[in-house]
Amino acid sequence: MTDSAGGSAPQSRPQQRKQVLLRLDPSVYEALARWAGDELRSANAQIEFLLRKALKEAGRLPDQAGPIPRRGRPPTDRES
Repeated sequence: MTDSAGGSAPQSRPQQRKQVLLRLDPSVYEALARWAGDELRSANAQIEFLLRKALKEAGRLPDQAGPIPRRGRPPTDRES
């Protein structure tokens, strides 16, 4: 497909994830990192998990918010 100028029309790409600089008290970060480790998440994934949970509970999670992307090794297929 081409646009009126003869070039290619932009393809729809997955939305890029936003990068945010977050300043935390060191003791708060350490507690968050320990909690994340207990749940096998990174600190970043734990922050996103908690923010999404708070938004959902407040009725403010946007409908277009997709699921949290799964990271790491894919699950094993246990066919025995």
